[in-house]
Amino acid sequence: MTRFICIHGHFYQPPRENPWLEAVEVQDSAYPYHDWNERITTECYAANASSRILDAAGRIDRIANNYARISFDFGPTLLSWLEANAPDTYRAVLAADDESARRFSGHGSAMAQAYNHVILPLASRADKVTQVRWGMRDFEHRFRRRAEGMWLPETAVDVETLEVLATERVAFTVLAPHQAARVRRVGGREWTDVSGGRVDPTQAYLARLPSGRSIVLFFYDGPVSRAVAFERLLDRGEDLVRRIAGTFDDRRGRAQLAHIATDGETYGHHHRFGDMALAFALDHVERQGIARLTNYGEFLALHPPTHEVEILPGTSWSCAHGIERWRSDCGCNSGGHPSWRQAWRGPLRAAFDWLRDTLAERAVAEGRGLFLDPAAARDDYVSVVLDRSAAAVDTFLRRHAHHPLSADERVRALKLLEMQRHLMLMYTSCGWFFDEVSGIETVQVLQYAGRAVQLAQQLFGDGVESRFLALLEQAPSNRAEYGNARAVFERTVRPSMVGLEQVAAHVAVSSLFDAYGDRARVYCYEVERRDRRVQEAGRLRLATERLTITSTITGDHADVACAVVHFGDHNLSCGVRPYDEAAYRVMVRDLGAAFSRADVPEVIRLVDRHFVGPTYSLRSLFRDEQRRILDIILETTLREAEAEVGRLFDHHAPLMHFLASLGAPLPRAFRGAAEQVLNRRLRDELEGERIDLERTRSLLNQATEYKVTLDAAGLTYAMQRHLERLAAELGERPADLELLRRLAGATGVAAVPPFDVNLWRVQNAVYTLRETAYAERRGLAAEAEWRESFEILCELLHIRIV
Repeated sequence: MTRFICIHGHFYQPPRENPWLEAVEVQDSAYPYHDWNERITTECYAANASSRILDAAGRIDRIANNYARISFDFGPTLLSWLEANAPDTYRAVLAADDESARRFSGHGSAMAQAYNHVILPLASRADKVTQVRWGMRDFEHRFRRRAEGMWLPETAVDVETLEVLATERVAFTVLAPHQAARVRRVGGREWTDVSGGRVDPTQAYLARLPSGRSIVLFFYDGPVSRAVAFERLLDRGEDLVRRIAGTFDDRRGRAQLAHIATDGETYGHHHRFGDMALAFALDHVERQGIARLTNYGEFLALHPPTHEVEILPGTSWSCAHGIERWRSDCGCNSGGHPSWRQAWRGPLRAAFDWLRDTLAERAVAEGRGLFLDPAAARDDYVSVVLDRSAAAVDTFLRRHAHHPLSADERVRALKLLEMQRHLMLMYTSCGWFFDEVSGIETVQVLQYAGRAVQLAQQLFGDGVESRFLALLEQAPSNRAEYGNARAVFERTVRPSMVGLEQVAAHVAVSSLFDAYGDRARVYCYEVERRDRRVQEAGRLRLATERLTITSTITGDHADVACAVVHFGDHNLSCGVRPYDEAAYRVMVRDLGAAFSRADVPEVIRLVDRHFVGPTYSLRSLFRDEQRRILDIILETTLREAEAEVGRLFDHHAPLMHFLASLGAPLPRAFRGAAEQVLNRRLRDELEGERIDLERTRSLLNQATEYKVTLDAAGLTYAMQRHLERLAAELGERPADLELLRRLAGATGVAAVPPFDVNLWRVQNAVYTLRETAYAERRGLAAEAEWRESFEILCELLHIRIV
């Protein structure tokens, strides 16, 4: 067959971790999910690992792993998050690469990606090299093979970037058609101008580089890719196949590759059920023999380039002005705020470039006294990023240390490398992609810059921060409340900057509500409790303790003394200071004596006397723990208030029913009470061990009758989690008929408004039971009742019975 089809998905999310915690904190804009990684994983990454292929009646016939039949790349930082937070999806991605290698002549479909999505033409040569090497090493660590190809962030390219790829033995990359300048036959002399997107995308091209090296370039089909991403071509899988296959032209007289490339999030996140359109299209191509599915590695092995190409340097796939979107007010933006300007982009990059160049020089100078080769140590530091264990760090330092390092030198060496890691993370492309310097993506890169500045201050102790902040003042904000990027930094980044004492305060305060063991892991810190004493008197509590806090990233540690006084509700005060044995004994004695007398004013005075410096409160807690503790504090108060409102609602329910029957609007007070009560009662039902289906239906009917607004997103999420728990239990106990019926009943309720439940996990579990437990019971008279209930469940879940 001379017709080949390849669909490439670029799967990527910017790193969202708090740089001081190495964890993604709650993001309210992703509600009802914890954060955007979790939300997009549900909508896209997990969905493509188990995508549905429907029969003519719209029922699930088969479930397929899309990744095994497409070409794809995943951002290394995203894969790291998936490994820790969505391990089933992570394993499915790796398994798909293995399956694709069997399918495509030994060529796995996964491509590497430059480490944290830096716009490489705007990066220093050193950063280009490290980004590519880290991306390749991360890929090898996860996929257990060397990557053949590498995806360039935003397909941004220049000749130096291609030189770096070729030097690192990357065989190919993929670009947009408008990034090709001219082509000619290999060995030919006459060039043909193909600028403006006129390059023939159906073949591979050889790019010869000034160094004498070369790399293969593929140019995806621009019009079809745009139609998939922006023109609703995924509404029907048949249309997708027809459009891709329509690019073949037998007059070419050679093997042809019809291929498209889009953000992977197109398939499920940007376009709901886009993963299913993709699954249908792939299946349809194979079943109908329209073309042979392939990936870039296989096609290149079968059909090496017959033509050379020269690129248009300084171009990308997502900026009509080349790469200006990441350094100037070029006019490219999201379109959400037409009056806003992006004049902040240039000054922000200038400030980051100054910080990078200033600290790079100092890193090299400092590194010479610690490492045999500072650049080699930096490029190999990804091995530590991938494995933070003490053994891995020891191995790394034995390999690179200039001499056996003392404990202090070891911490200094790791801080130096962490500073350089954050100097790269701050260039993540999303920081410049959108409209406003105070946007969530730009705040994220400012946080990385802030962490680099903090580490530089600890290492070098000079005024790098003051100069950096002065440069940030040149980046204007579109929001009057900020004015410029310095204000954004001070209001959104500064509060996140923590040291070991702040971690100790977090532990001391949160342990009043949820006790830690003598040893605990709190984000990227190890906590050892050396001593703890707690006294209580009614609502008052006093805790004094000695803690040792150790960073698992740098090895930096602190031995501290803490005291927390909790006055009830949200009122508390915490002090932290370096530990001194004699002073600690005096503090414990004095505070304990005053507290035992219930002399609260004296307790407060003693805390002030023993802890000179800042005091900490609930505001000092890390965001997720702060929310959890506030929920604990608010629970009793809210329950009391809700009980009062509930009594009001129940007392006046007959009158509300009468008003509704007349079509009369409910008074505002009644409507507010009904909304609060019905939402709470529904949530309690859905979050309970068992759903009372009749009560749930009654509550939903009341909401409809009184025309109240339900928290559709929150209730849907609660219902989804309930169904997923029941499905998981059924997977473990498939013979449990009562459990099977409970799942079917709850699934039936989930089909009515306001629910819009993502049944993906439930369908996966029941589909598996169809292939196992149901197949085993087929034809057994004793199992007729079970089969009937299972078939009802399949009907509710739109799963075909075979």
